[in-house]
Formats: sequence, C-alpha cells, structure tokens
Amino acid sequence: MKVVVVGCTHAGTAAIEQILQEHPGTEVTVYERDDNISFLSCGIALYLGRKVKHLEDMFYASPKDLENLGAKVYMKHDVLKIDAKNKTLMCEDMNTHEIINDTYDKLIMTTGSYVAVPPIMGISDTRILMCKSYAQAQEIYETAKEYKHITIVGGGYIGVELAESYANTEHEVTLIQSRDQVLNNYIDKDMSENVIDLLKEHGVNVYLNERVNGFNRDDDDKVIIETNKSDHKSDLVIVCTGFVANTELLRGQVEMDRHGAIIINEYTQTSDPDIYAAGDACTVNFNPTGKPAYMPLATNAIRQGALAGINVFGNIQKYMGTQATSAMELFGYTIASTGLTLRHALESDINADCVEYHDYYRPAYMPTTEMLTIKLVYNKDNHLILGAQLFSKHEVAQSANTISVCIQNKNTIDDLAFMDMLFQPNYDNPFNYLNLVAQQAVAKEHNNKLKNA
Repeated sequence: MKVVVVGCTHAGTAAIEQILQEHPGTEVTVYERDDNISFLSCGIALYLGRKVKHLEDMFYASPKDLENLGAKVYMKHDVLKIDAKNKTLMCEDMNTHEIINDTYDKLIMTTGSYVAVPPIMGISDTRILMCKSYAQAQEIYETAKEYKHITIVGGGYIGVELAESYANTEHEVTLIQSRDQVLNNYIDKDMSENVIDLLKEHGVNVYLNERVNGFNRDDDDKVIIETNKSDHKSDLVIVCTGFVANTELLRGQVEMDRHGAIIINEYTQTSDPDIYAAGDACTVNFNPTGKPAYMPLATNAIRQGALAGINVFGNIQKYMGTQATSAMELFGYTIASTGLTLRHALESDINADCVEYHDYYRPAYMPTTEMLTIKLVYNKDNHLILGAQLFSKHEVAQSANTISVCIQNKNTIDDLAFMDMLFQPNYDNPFNYLNLVAQQAVAKEHNNKLKNA
C-alpha cells in the first residue's frame, strides 16, 4: 500500500511514525512545503520570554528521522492539486519549480492551519508580524530586540502568553482584544478577570471590546493601531487572531464544516474512505456537546495523527474525541480548563449551571498553602459534568486532566463528589478539592429541588 502524507507538522509526523513503526514495509511519501517539521509553536512564548534558550529545541523530529524509518520525504514541495476521484496529486518543487505527479492508495491530510489575517488596511506593514511558524518566531525575536513597545492583537492563548513573555523581558506591552474578556474559548468572563488582573499587575495595558480597523504610521515612524474606540501607538505589532484550517486542496471533494475544516468520523476518516485527516486541518469530535468542532490544539493533532496512521490499515482504533483540555502558566499562576464554559454550554442550548469553589488546596496548619478557584460546569437535567476552569499558584493542571477523564467517561457531579482520591496533608484535605467542588454542585441542585418541591 502506498500512503501519501500532505503536510508534516505534529499530526503528519505522528501518522508517519505510527505507520512505519507498526508496518515498516509500507511505502510512505511525504510532501511538506516548509523546510522543517514538528515545530512546537507553543514554545514560541517560552523562547521569547527567555525561558528556553534555543528555538531549535522546539523541534522533536527531523526529516532525517522519518527517512531513517523508511519514508520518502520531500521538503519544500508544494502540493498544488489533489484529484480524489482518480487518487492523484500534482506537486511543485519550490526550489527547482519542477512539477511532480504522484498517486496514492491512501491519503493523509495534515496540512494544518494558517494565521487568520484580518482583511484590514495596512496589515502588510513590515512591523506587523504573525506568530505561528519557526520562521515567524525567529522574525519576532529579532525584530523585538530593536523595539521597546510591543502591541499584541488578540487575547487568545498565544496572545496572552506573548504578553507575559514580553512583560517579563522589560518591554512595554499592550494587549488589544475585540471581545469583553480574554481566553474566551477556554474560560468564562469571571475567570478571565483573574487573568486580566494579573496582566495589569505586571504592567500590561489591556484594552477590551476594541476591534482593530487598520494600521498606519505617524511622523515619528510609530505604528498607529486604529480601533473602533481609539488609536494606539506602538513600535511593533504581533497579530494573534486565531487560525484557519488549510484545506483548499480538498474543497468540494470531502465534507467540511462552515469554517472549511474537514469533518472526520471516529476513525479519522473523511467522507472519502481513502482520505484521512488529522490536526488543524480537521474538526474534532467534542465530547461535551457530542458534535464536531474546530479546535486547533497540538494535543488533538498528535492523537489524531497517530490514529490516522493506525486506521489507514482498517477501522482498528476509534478516536475517543476530546474535551479540549489545556493549561498555561502566567506569572507564577496556573490557568487550566477542560470541556465547556458556562457561556458556551448555554449557547449550545444545554440546561447548564455552575458552582465556584474558593479555598486553600491543603490544610491551613501546613507551613504554606495557596488559594485555588475552581469553576465546575454541569448539566442540571442529568448532572453530567460539562467542564471546569481552575486558577491557582498551586499546580492545578493535572486536576483539569482528571475532570477531562470524567467528561470522557460521562461521570456526574454525584460521581465526582465521592470519587476515590488520595488524602495526604502535603497535597490536599480529607476530601480532595475536586470532591468538594462537586459536593457543592450536588448541594446546590438538592436545594433547588427542595425549593421547587
């Protein structure tokens, strides 16, 4: 069998390694338009904030590694056309401009995503940069050496992480967000206030509900950021306004969602049985709603990629879906989340509610302890756990993983309230804080039932 993999970042790398480790005789051909693979864009902020010394450390595989496994790897090769009906593709060598025609038995689309560039005036200015790839990270790092005031447009994960990185490296930082909160895909507005307070405490200028309409230059060669409310001046602008699935090659040939992301089934298979997709190019099966959704995360990419590598040989292992679990460290605090926010649950027409737990993570008699905040979202009708958000100086990221498993396994607040968890004063109270927040939810529902009786 001949497998062609188009695109080779996280999902593509995982698929190729999976295929050739379990089926070493398979003919695998890889086409990648960049000159590198497996770049961890989540490490850009670590590098810019000088927590990681070498940007090259953000690569975990090389083209040579894949060739050693037996793959034919063509770097700087741009796939121009795919004919799914005839199982052919046309590709250009970006160095020589030679056109190559190829065929496949199975195709794995791991073409990833690109930065969503707003169609606004002046965005092509050389001091307005995007942030995703290795080359873009290098450009940001070099350019930021020359400029003191940096403005970040977009308050998602990358935007907030970059704001922290530059605030820690003695830059003046401005963060402009079009919504009324930051991290709106992951946390609710009340939890967002904690993040905004932290940013402001460390000197970041935060502007909410401001949509950028254009860019210009003033007489002092400063970049002017024009928004619907006011103008801001800066030396350098980094645009972090989300990602768009890179799927033009298959448009009209496989089913896609309204955003252009490829829809996959539980075996990472597209509507064409010989084409599989993984990573930022496709949707995920989002367990809290039971519906496809577009969530470009590296964790989704590597799992889907590995499963595509398994399932090109048949429907062998199902994709369990995702809860979009994520976490970030911000000025010594951990912000972690999984599943649905209350706002998104209500927008999905779920009869949802939440409770918020705020207390120390371990007994007050211990030499030190830290306050933590947990917001637990659940379905009032059946008590199913829908999501959670955690905020503390204590490391709570693994607790988000625990809630993720609960959502995956369709556990209720009643289950979590008495779920077996360790007690040791170094780590928690006799009831773990996850038990306690669930008990709070159970009590709330019990009281509501009594009121309505």
